Amino acid sequence: MIFHERPRLPRGFACAARNIGLKESAPDLALFYSSAPAAAAALFTRNHVVGAPVTVGRELIRGGVLRAIVANSKVSNVGMGEEGIADARRMGAAAARELGVPVEHVLMSSTGVIGRRLPVEKIEAGLVGMKRELGDDPVAGVRGIMTTDTRPKALSCDIGPAVLTIVAKGSGMVEPNLATVLIYIFTDAAIPPASLDGLLRAAADVSFNMLSVDSDTSTSDTCVLMANGLAGKVDEDDFAAALTAACIRMAELMARDGEGASKLLRARVTGAADRADARRVAKSIINSPLVKTMAYGADPNLGRVLMAVGKCFESRVDPATLSVRLNGVPVYDSGRRVEIGNEAELRVLLAGDPVDVEVDLGLGDGAATAFGCDLTHGYIDENAAYYSS
Repeated sequence: MIFHERPRLPRGFACAARNIGLKESAPDLALFYSSAPAAAAALFTRNHVVGAPVTVGRELIRGGVLRAIVANSKVSNVGMGEEGIADARRMGAAAARELGVPVEHVLMSSTGVIGRRLPVEKIEAGLVGMKRELGDDPVAGVRGIMTTDTRPKALSCDIGPAVLTIVAKGSGMVEPNLATVLIYIFTDAAIPPASLDGLLRAAADVSFNMLSVDSDTSTSDTCVLMANGLAGKVDEDDFAAALTAACIRMAELMARDGEGASKLLRARVTGAADRADARRVAKSIINSPLVKTMAYGADPNLGRVLMAVGKCFESRVDPATLSVRLNGVPVYDSGRRVEIGNEAELRVLLAGDPVDVEVDLGLGDGAATAFGCDLTHGYIDENAAYYSS
């Protein structure tokens, strides 16, 4: 898949971001808009404690059509009861008024600190006149939803006559079950509404569902796919392949920008008894603090990986058939440690980006890849005072 050197939005889509005083100076409110009604599907967190925008979003997405997404950073509108629900609806209604679209076609998202009242009055005032600022640069819009992200995340590619664009935020509290953090996917391809949900679920299953920064599932995770059809029909198989490739690329970008991270950590598991076992083992590897610190310290500590594999009690694991590679270098095979010819060279490889852990369980055809990051002092620095920041 070839991605555009400079991300761009599909035809009919536009976005903008403003600072409305939630943050000191950086953009904190974003608006994404489609000039034509777009077929839509969405996935949300499975956390039992959810933000008000998730509660309202689940209701709105049943209609299968969206025109806009309005999102703020700094305050997540979680843990505020019925007051939070009312504020989420006010936020969506204000965006609908500004854009001149039905209120039921506007989905809202909020991200940031949990347990604080959403300054909805600031959002309502901040949305006034924002339609005039809409443009075609997705990077401009994504800046409004960044929290601890160090860089905006946006990518786009062609699918025949159509364009597919993904914008996302997420650096911490990242381990999804259905989606992750805030991810908005836009396309001008004409995709049958009945197909959208399945296409999104399949792509998320091998990308965002296999992403973990810290093993914590957010209260606000939302992933939305909008297709306005302005470029006409495309081959559905081609679209599915492009969507999957783009979601995997975005998952890697998000993992690499995990809170305090210095590099991407990937775990590729093959030879599992089944796919479920492969996914479980791959996640165990990238979620292990010991493996993550191994990656940070460029320390070829085989024991960390064996531990992470062996503790998957629900999975079939046989040391006699197990093999492990670190950045392509064999370190374990068929129950025995492999002598490393030049450990210094392996340490140099592990000091780079990414760090790849490859595990072959030697038991079947199950395979999966998980995406994560190393664990550094920066993660503690970022989270030790997050609520008061």
